This record gives sequence, structure tokens and C-alpha cells, in this order.
Amino acid sequence: MPINLSVKDVPDELADALRNRARANHRSLQGELMAMIEAHVKQRPFRARELLNEIRALGVVTTGEAVHMVREDRDRR
Repeated sequence: MPINLSVKDVPDELADALRNRARANHRSLQGELMAMIEAHVKQRPFRARELLNEIRALGVVTTGEAVHMVREDRDRR
């Protein structure tokens, strides 16, 4: 069963920023707050393939570096 939440004593500048964000996202203030809560509270599954694709798209190459770092760490023991 859904419940109602309320936030009291929101500073004017924060309320204005939320209204602006809602307007920019074509949502009501209620809709924007719900979207923000869902984005920060809901657990999202970890998607390793998506992360790997993002890393590759950035052009990050660390394979050789990682091997070198692991070997250095082993040699220090």
C-alpha cells in the first residue's frame, strides 16, 4: 500500500532548484521527486558487460599495466 511522505522546512533555493529540474525534465515536482527517489533507492543489477563497453568506449587500456602492477605487488611480498 503506497504511503505519503512529506519534507518540511525545505529552503527556498533548494525548492527552486527542484522546480527547475522538474521543469527541465518535463515533470511535475512530485514526478521529479519520485524519479529521484527511485534512481537513488532502487537497487540496480550490476551489468559487467555494460561497464566493459563503457570502459572500451573511453579508450581505456590497462591490461599490460594491471599485469605489471600485480607482479610488482607479488614481488614485494
